[in-house]
Amino acid sequence: MTQDPYFFGYGSLVNRRTHDYARARPARAQGWRRLWRHIAGRDTAILTAIPAPGTQIEGLIAAVPGADWAALDLREAFYDRLPATDAVRHDLAPGPQVAIYSIPATKHPAAPAPAAILLSYLDVVVQGYRDEFGEAGVARFFDTTDGWDAPILNDRAAPLYPRAQSLTAAETALVDHHLTRLGAHPA
Repeated sequence: MTQDPYFFGYGSLVNRRTHDYARARPARAQGWRRLWRHIAGRDTAILTAIPAPGTQIEGLIAAVPGADWAALDLREAFYDRLPATDAVRHDLAPGPQVAIYSIPATKHPAAPAPAAILLSYLDVVVQGYRDEFGEAGVARFFDTTDGWDAPILNDRAAPLYPRAQSLTAAETALVDHHLTRLGAHPA
């Protein structure tokens, strides 16, 4: 029997409420960092992972049953699916093939100005990191992500992100605390 391949999620895929990939587990991608990418024709920034020697990011790996990538590739349509087996550290033995989704700078034209980061999207990501890695993991998420100088669109009252989740008051306060710490302010 062939082992299913896995993906490494580092944004909304860390929040298990946003997907049905049951066999998810914590992992780290060495030599990667997150970045808010701004693409021409989009009103909102997209979180991507970029190669960054000497850096690592936490996330989840999850099996893609039967190597049926169609639904995940559709969800991640702006990205390239890249091999990352050698970079991802996890507790599985034997280790599966692992892919990471990334948007190379050359894949789409750059936006003329920074696009907004959706607060409803960021809330989902932070909720996932808090569930998986605790508040220290949330701090590491913010510290290993670049691009916090982009505008933050406060769409909490009417979420624009299609997989938005309800947050507790403590989760909302945690997001707001780290945005303030980094000098980012929702509008």
